[in-house]
Amino acid sequence: MVRSLVDLLTTHATHQPDRTAYRYLLTGDPDGEVQEISYARLATRSLAVAAWLQDRGLAGSRAMLLYPPGLDFISGYLGCLAAGVVAVPGVPPLGRSRNHRALTRTKRLIADSDAKVILGGREVVDALAAMTGDLPELDGITRVATEDIPDEAAASWRAPDLTADSVAFLQYTSGSTSAPRGVVITHGNLLDNERVIAERMGHTPDVIEEYGHELFVSWLPVYHDMGLIGPVLNAVYLGVTATLFSPLHFLQRPDRWLKAVSRYRPHTSGAPNFAYELCLRHATPELVDELDLRSWKVAFNGAEPVRAATLRRFTETFAPAGFRREAFYPCYGLAEATVMVTGGTVAARPVLLEPADGDTDGSAVGCGRPGPGLTVVVADPDGPRELPEGEVGEIWVRGASVAKGYWRNTLATREHFRATLPGHEGRFLRTGDLGFLRDGELFVTGRRKDLMVIDGRNHYPQDLELSAEMSHPALRPGCTAAFSVDSGVDGELPVLVAEVDPDAAGEAEKIVDQVRGAIGDAHGLSVHDVVLVHPGTIPKTSSGKIQRRATRTAYLDGALSVIGAPAAG
Repeated sequence: MVRSLVDLLTTHATHQPDRTAYRYLLTGDPDGEVQEISYARLATRSLAVAAWLQDRGLAGSRAMLLYPPGLDFISGYLGCLAAGVVAVPGVPPLGRSRNHRALTRTKRLIADSDAKVILGGREVVDALAAMTGDLPELDGITRVATEDIPDEAAASWRAPDLTADSVAFLQYTSGSTSAPRGVVITHGNLLDNERVIAERMGHTPDVIEEYGHELFVSWLPVYHDMGLIGPVLNAVYLGVTATLFSPLHFLQRPDRWLKAVSRYRPHTSGAPNFAYELCLRHATPELVDELDLRSWKVAFNGAEPVRAATLRRFTETFAPAGFRREAFYPCYGLAEATVMVTGGTVAARPVLLEPADGDTDGSAVGCGRPGPGLTVVVADPDGPRELPEGEVGEIWVRGASVAKGYWRNTLATREHFRATLPGHEGRFLRTGDLGFLRDGELFVTGRRKDLMVIDGRNHYPQDLELSAEMSHPALRPGCTAAFSVDSGVDGELPVLVAEVDPDAAGEAEKIVDQVRGAIGDAHGLSVHDVVLVHPGTIPKTSSGKIQRRATRTAYLDGALSVIGAPAAG
């Protein structure tokens, strides 16, 4: 019986020791320097880390993982699982990311998880030694560069006594609407969600064989659930090969993602919607001519609103390279359910609901159906009753992938993980997301806490953000925040903050006029204020989600990095 991913890792190391588990593109370029690790080598490194942890009596405690992009994180993470240590993936507050937000998040994670050891790369560990002034929490915490642990240590590894209820790791939420919370993911949760991912995305033995075990390409950050549970851990679950590279290398040159897909011809590769938009912005006829995207069967799109316009434009642009609309795979998930909850049907076009005006680019995009063993209902958030099909309410989830709760937070666990519903057995996870079901397909409409009520009508901020971003090419995709402010006399008024390319500063007045016009036409709203800000200055979570509340606070405090601020309307 498989009790954990470690059992599967050691099995793969025995039966296919020489197969490449991961390859890492050191420069992000398929024709650049490549680092590879086989299943045998991965098992050795992981068990060496595990034995080091066991020898120091750390089983059952928490280990903070602070690695730069690369393969060492994976053996560190699997080493924790193999030692019975609770892994806590984090972002090293170094280099360009060494800022107030990164330091604050690291402090919170160390304190909240009560981490006893920090695992990282040598450069990170050396840098942390000089950061005790900024991070006094580091005092008394053991720190080790795991590449310095010798392979020979693996010989003393002892298999831990794990059950389905044993805690595997803490996945801290991105904190888009609140302070990050540690979601307690068990080994049972992890295995169940890997099963859901494999079944929903069509990762069958026949497909694996057809693709020569080349299943994934990913640049997604491995400290976040989408990048970790999906491409990285599903590869270990299935015994296949994943090609990885740094998120920074993708952001520097989005074409690297498409070139890696073209070079390694994986079955599955995906990202949030903004990444597809970035690829479109950098697409040239010459790039399209050199790509071969015919093998790409599952282009998953999740973690933020999926835009019908993006699906259309991406398909039209890259169809000459062999990309098919059927490859798009909208999906929905969250850390509290390990990651995946619903997903599309492989080789079927995404399900769209056209608006009354017939503008297909404004269609609602379905996020698929629940994975096997998962139950999804839409409930009245103000009363324990299931809502009829087509009616918007809070999305509730039940199943073996749903986590145990929040780390050391009984009150929040009770509020979010213990919901009951007449006519249904067991307890549900209240996701805080709003949506509706239509013919079994889930449509996500937004976050309950972000909902804007203007003149008695509900408005979802992402709808206003999409209208704004499509109104002028200078607005950066996925870098717009809509929220409301209390005017007192006139009630809630809508405000929109958008990042624009610096070269467009001279067109600020025109851009603002077009944003106002687009939102007025599409939503019947008169925007109170439109603020244009410098690129990279709108607050985002560690996973890249817009922090609307933090943006609202910065707006009210006058702390935005403005390049053009028209007078309030």
